[in-house]
Amino acid sequence: MKLSENPDEILRAKLNLETSRIAWAELLRFFAAGNVIAVDEGLDLIEVAVQISNDNKAQIGQWLAENKIEKVSDAQAKAWLDADATLWAVVVNPWILVQYKDREAYH
Repeated sequence: MKLSENPDEILRAKLNLETSRIAWAELLRFFAAGNVIAVDEGLDLIEVAVQISNDNKAQIGQWLAENKIEKVSDAQAKAWLDADATLWAVVVNPWILVQYKDREAYH
């Protein structure tokens, strides 16, 4: 078996294995510390994690400017808590990237 020599492919595979669904309530202490980043549902969560891991300032800056990634606001945090939301999450130290996908879209 030949392992990929592309570091980004290896990183994508690693991050994919580390991605999971988690209740927003379980992330509140990380939110309080300012370490939770919301990723727009139109973006690929793993791709965002790869670009942050690689410190791709140009891409990250573009997403920030377009409000495609941003720190979770107090209003968003409250809405997710009130809705007992479950989100997709992956850790890119020191950040926890979260993405909410409307469950109704999958029925």
